[in-house]
Amino acid sequence: MSEDRVEVTLEQQQGYRFEARFSNGTPSLITDEPAPLGTNQGPSPAQLLVTALANCLSDSLIFALGKFRQPNDGIRTEAVGLIGRNEQNRMRVVRVEVTLHLGHPASAFERLERILEQFEQFCTVSQSVAAALPITLTVLDSNGQVLKG
Repeated sequence: MSEDRVEVTLEQQQGYRFEARFSNGTPSLITDEPAPLGTNQGPSPAQLLVTALANCLSDSLIFALGKFRQPNDGIRTEAVGLIGRNEQNRMRVVRVEVTLHLGHPASAFERLERILEQFEQFCTVSQSVAAALPITLTVLDSNGQVLKG
């Protein structure tokens, strides 16, 4: 099994604000905590986690649709990370809810049931964290019809 690498260097700017630099030429990103800890100058680690899950699931759906030569444009994704306390009273992301909106009505797709059954398996991020963090996934077509979830 080959392993690719994701390399990030964080350099503290001030307080909880960091510059995240990536090894592959990706533009830098400023991260920060919201008040009262930080100054909200960039996404927080929890926001980045939720974003990574939602983005990866979106990419996986686009990949699966393309694999079956189906329309894969116009996708919109909404994600909510729920923050709560664990048994030790520590703040944690306790659940993530992701809703994927297809860019077309269900009738525009062939083999949609098969695509929806397998696309999550292509998502590196959600498949990596699902054992530790419940992820609720809903897929809707462009008319709002629930196709999964």
